[in-house]
Amino acid sequence: MTDLTATSEAAIAQGSQSFAQAAKLMPPGIREDTVMLYAWCRHADDVIDGQVMGSAPEAGGDPQARLDALRADTLAALHEDGPMSPPFAALRQVARRHDFPDLWPMDLIEGFAMDVADREYRSLDDVLEYSYHVAGVVGVMMARVMGVQDDAVLDRACDLGLAFQLTNIARDVIDDAAIGRCYLPADWLAEAGATVEGPVPSDALYSVIIRLLDAAEPYYASARQGLPHLPPRCAWSIAAALRIYRAIGTRIRQGGPEAYRQRISTSKAAKIGLLARGGLDAAASRLRGGEISRDGLWTRPRA
Repeated sequence: MTDLTATSEAAIAQGSQSFAQAAKLMPPGIREDTVMLYAWCRHADDVIDGQVMGSAPEAGGDPQARLDALRADTLAALHEDGPMSPPFAALRQVARRHDFPDLWPMDLIEGFAMDVADREYRSLDDVLEYSYHVAGVVGVMMARVMGVQDDAVLDRACDLGLAFQLTNIARDVIDDAAIGRCYLPADWLAEAGATVEGPVPSDALYSVIIRLLDAAEPYYASARQGLPHLPPRCAWSIAAALRIYRAIGTRIRQGGPEAYRQRISTSKAAKIGLLARGGLDAAASRLRGGEISRDGLWTRPRA
């Protein structure tokens, strides 16, 4: 294991236990590149939030200054050969090895720019556009690392990122409100007469959260169609991650508004079971006939 891979492994272990567990299923080579890509994505997110690994405050610089520096460092990683900090060196190695267009890493940064600008999300399409920039494009890059070249399959990978982000938004409604952010469609909130406040969602707000989880379902279904196009161990890893993330929505549905009184997550034991079921899903995907259409789903911009 190289020093760069080891540094990236530490980032994923601290940043996302769910992703770390799923990544362990991937074959060597693909796993290392996936972990390095994750390390850069996580670092970029933390830079914008002024954090290190999502927890410790980072001194100095306003959000716009951090965003500008992140753009410059990312472009340097993509086009220059000088010394760089580990997250950007990791991006450079992965992007060049897998022929990323500049659009993909820069699209992720545009998602962070939406947060810096305090953008308002009036409609579901607005939320899906944001979700593409902070998660869908990550799915696209991960799929390319796994060897996917077909745009139609990359669309399915993007759909998984969209589903993950919609689930994240549903889970984090109260926490986001505490820092002045709201990613629920404003027109849905107005229609329900809902506001985002308090430690537990009101019935009206909870109805909007469930509506968002319902909106994620077609994207989860679409994403499953990409599994047979991945190497078998990668398909298992992605199917397991899909199961683990979707289980967050299930906990919200089953727990009702009171579920928000504590962090909504899946237990270690539950994750182990979902990892096993992901293996069955991956195997079944190679036997299943027919394909679910993407008609009506939000579609990513092309490079």
